[in-house]
Formats: sequence, structure tokens, C-alpha cells
Amino acid sequence: MIRVVLVDDQAIVRTGFRVVLETAGGIEVVGEASGGREAVEVVRRTRPDVVVMDVRMPGGDGIEATRAIVDARVGPGGAGTAAAGGLGSSAPLGGGSALGGDPPLGGDAVDGQEARVGSASTPAVLVATTFDLDEYVFGALEAGASGFVLKDVEPDEFVGAVRALASGRAAIDGATTRRVIAEFTRRRRTSAVEPSPDVLTERERELVRLLGEGLSNDEIGERLVVETSTVKSHLTRITTKLGTRDRLQTVVWAYRSGLLP
Repeated sequence: MIRVVLVDDQAIVRTGFRVVLETAGGIEVVGEASGGREAVEVVRRTRPDVVVMDVRMPGGDGIEATRAIVDARVGPGGAGTAAAGGLGSSAPLGGGSALGGDPPLGGDAVDGQEARVGSASTPAVLVATTFDLDEYVFGALEAGASGFVLKDVEPDEFVGAVRALASGRAAIDGATTRRVIAEFTRRRRTSAVEPSPDVLTERERELVRLLGEGLSNDEIGERLVVETSTVKSHLTRITTKLGTRDRLQTVVWAYRSGLLP
């Protein structure tokens, strides 16, 4: 069962999302919040797989809540601490150790496997927004959101995005997310030194290009004629080499580096 928390200042929007998700089957809405501060507490308490986040709430604290959720660290006991930034919260997401030294959620390898973005210990953030090319959305991407959907998206696409994040895949196959990534990288070309595409092998570069098409691990395996486990191993090495958190951040890097047009 996929566990979801809904965050939106409008109760009617949360109700609509709840109906769509729970009607789809295999998804349970385990909590709701009307603001960022409340969202961090609800996530700490309910440990969802996916958080559907409205970042255009009064006060703009949806971005800080996204950062707090994504920046949580998981320690040996499976719990970490939220770095809430402007929210001013240091409450642990589950009651574990403080920040520092533990791997970030959704990015590093776990037991040689690609770390899952959306699991009970690593909630992924899906931004639901009215405007795709919006500074709030760019801020959410910077804060670590794993995907975006428009609020008027078709129900099947919305459910599909939630399932993708819950299964450990960033929702990068939607037109909204592609536009957001392209515009984000165009506006905010980083001045910091980033890894060159040359740090990756040709096969790894090919795999990143397929990530940019929004393909799943299984689909990438079929395209490259390799096992899914091999794809996961490649992805682990790629994120380690690039220092990226997850698939979406890897695609952002690919746009910035010129690997993707």
C-alpha cells in the first residue's frame, strides 16, 4: 500500500486528490496538512512514501517544507532529522539521530542498490501546482522535489506520478516536469564547478539520456538489452560520480552539462 500525505491550503483540493488516489486502489492517504509547518509534523508522524505538496500556499512555506522533508537524514536506526530551515523546526522525522554524516534520502546507494526516493524512510515530494513555469516551482526543484504535476492534470496521470515516486522513480516523464527542468537550467546556469560528462562512461551517458526520456529501470534495461539489476548498479555509480541526489537531479545535471539538449 502506497502511503501519501496531501499538503494544500484549500480543503477542497485535498479532498479531490484524496478521492482520486484512494479510488485508484493500492494508495492510502495517511495525512493532510494546510501549511508547510504542519506538513513537516504530519510527515514526521505518518512516515509516508509520497508527499503531494502545494508550494504556492500563503507565506510560501511549501518550499521550506519540501527542503525540510528532502534534507532529512537516515541513520542506522532508519530515522533522521529534518533540516527545516526557515520553518525553524528540528523535529526528527521518526525520532532518530541529528544531521551530519548520514546519507541523504533518495540519493545514495543502499547495500549496493539504488536508494529509493519514495519509501517509508525516504518520502518523495510531488509538487502539485497551477503554474508550471513559476518561481515557486523552480524553488521547489532547487529544494529537492522529485516531480511536478499541474492541478488540472488527468486523474490517471496524477496517480501515475504518485506511483512512480513511490516505486523509487522520479516523475520525469511528464511534459510539465520536462518544461520545468529545461527552463530551470536555462535561467539558473550554475557558476559552481560541476562534474563534466567525461566522468561517465559512454554507457553511463547513454543511460542518463534515457533517464531524460523518462524511462523506468525496466524500460532502460530493455532498450540497452541488460538486466534491471545492471541498470540499478549503473545508476548507483552515476549518482555517486555526479554527487546527485536522485534521478531528477541527475537529469537536471544532464541539462546543465549539455548532455541533454
